[in-house]
Amino acid sequence: MKTTAAKTSPFLLSAVMGLAVVALVGAALMLRGPDPIDAPQMAESPVVMPDGAALFVQKYEVTVAEWNACHAAGRCELALRVAANRDAATMPATGLSYIDVIEYLAWIKDATRHDFRLPTLAEWEFMAAPVMPKTPDPFFTDPSLSWASAYLLEPQTKRVLRPQGAFDTTPEGIVDLNGSVWEWTAECYAGASGIDIDPARCPAFFVGGEHVAAIPFLVRDPARGGCAVGTPPAHLGLRLVSDRSWRIG
Repeated sequence: MKTTAAKTSPFLLSAVMGLAVVALVGAALMLRGPDPIDAPQMAESPVVMPDGAALFVQKYEVTVAEWNACHAAGRCELALRVAANRDAATMPATGLSYIDVIEYLAWIKDATRHDFRLPTLAEWEFMAAPVMPKTPDPFFTDPSLSWASAYLLEPQTKRVLRPQGAFDTTPEGIVDLNGSVWEWTAECYAGASGIDIDPARCPAFFVGGEHVAAIPFLVRDPARGGCAVGTPPAHLGLRLVSDRSWRIG
C-alpha cells in the first residue's frame, strides 16, 4: 500500500511565511527601541570636578533643531521657530520654562537610553569658571544681594541671542557658557528660609549665566518680571550633562 505525502497548499505556505516575516519585523522593532536621533555633541574632554569625579558636558546648548525633534516626537509641547536668516541647527533653543526642560530631558533619555540630566548649580559654576570674569570685591556682603554685586561690577555681554560659537570656549571644549543664554540647573531655590524642598514641589530653580539668578519654574520669558532673585536673564535655555561618557554604538 502506497502512502502519498501530504501536499501543502501554496496559499497556506505563503500565509505562514508572511506571518513569520511580520513576527520577525515586530521583534526587530522591539529590540531597536526608539527611532535613532542625532546624538548630542559632547565636549572633547570631561570636566574633572574638585572631588575627582568626571562630568561629561554637552559642547553647545540644545539647539532649536534638537528641541523640535522632541516636539515632532510628541514629547515636547512647545514648538520653536527661528528668524528667516537664522539656522535652527545653530541657534540655541530659548524661551524654555523648567517644565519644558523636564519634558525634553524625559524624551532625550528615552531616545538615547542614556542618563542625561541638568547640572547642579555647583557643577555649572565650576565648569563655567574658566570663561567668567574675575569677581571683584562686592558692594554688598549680604548673600541674598550677591547678584547685585555681580551685576554692578561685572561687564555685561550683549543680550541679543546669537548662534552657537559666538562666545568663549573652556579648556574642555564647552562653548558659550558666558553667552546670552542662561542655562537651567537642577538646583532648587528655597528662598530666604534655606530649608530643603522636594524638587517636585520647588517653585523656582537657579539658572547659570553672566550672573546666577533664580527663576520660577513656569517662566519662559524672565524679562517680563519672572526673576525670583537677581536681575532678569536675557534668554532661558539648557545644556545636558551626564556622569557617564556618551558614545554611539
